[in-house]
Amino acid sequence: MANLQQIVAWCDDYLEAKAFKDYCPNGLQIQGKEEVEILVSSVTASLDAIEQALDLNADALLVHHGYFWKGEPSPLTGLKGKRVKQLMQNDVSLIAYHLPLDAHTAIGNNAVLAKLLGLNIVGALDPSERYPIGNVATLTEPMTGTEFAQHLHRVLGQQPLHIAGHQGLIKKVGFCSGAAQDYLYKAVELGCDAYFSGEVSERTFHESVEYGIDYFAAGHHATERYGVQRLAELLNKQFNLTTHYVELNNPV
Repeated sequence: MANLQQIVAWCDDYLEAKAFKDYCPNGLQIQGKEEVEILVSSVTASLDAIEQALDLNADALLVHHGYFWKGEPSPLTGLKGKRVKQLMQNDVSLIAYHLPLDAHTAIGNNAVLAKLLGLNIVGALDPSERYPIGNVATLTEPMTGTEFAQHLHRVLGQQPLHIAGHQGLIKKVGFCSGAAQDYLYKAVELGCDAYFSGEVSERTFHESVEYGIDYFAAGHHATERYGVQRLAELLNKQFNLTTHYVELNNPV
């Protein structure tokens, strides 16, 4: 077993969590038992993820998407109340890291995406950011838009929505996991042939065509499942925990 506060302190330090101005609190969101032996990870702290964590006798649940987002109602009622009640009644902690787990250069969602897809990172999508959450990369071998869509499908296991706005081969690509479709213009400014993220908006189609850049909506969940898995693997080694990852299919 390992002490809950020590686990959270290690994660905070490793991810440099305090350096981020985020949309939600990072770190310990709900406090359960003080000693942790079994840690379950998942992308989102949905009721399904909580129930599967309970089935696995989890002492703590580690996620990328936790609770208490800016702008959401504060009362613990309805859907959120039911989720929090399940965790608290079973003395299970909720640990969540959002932007720190997107930006980390070793285990972050974008860093792992680049490795899995064979992309060579050459810079930040926004060079002014101290901790960039998006990147620009080159392809080892140029691809057509159709070939790159197939490549995303093979690696991520989900068919991307492809907006073909670019003429010619893709050599340079911008990318940012999750709901970052509105960063498309940043990729354009940096001379990218294509840009991919997790989600898509109606306006993205027109922007992609008019900018002359390919856009790929590869899935919010599909692009953000990796960071939390890598963090759990590190905690397994650091604290000798029993860890399980719960994969919950999500087409978005």
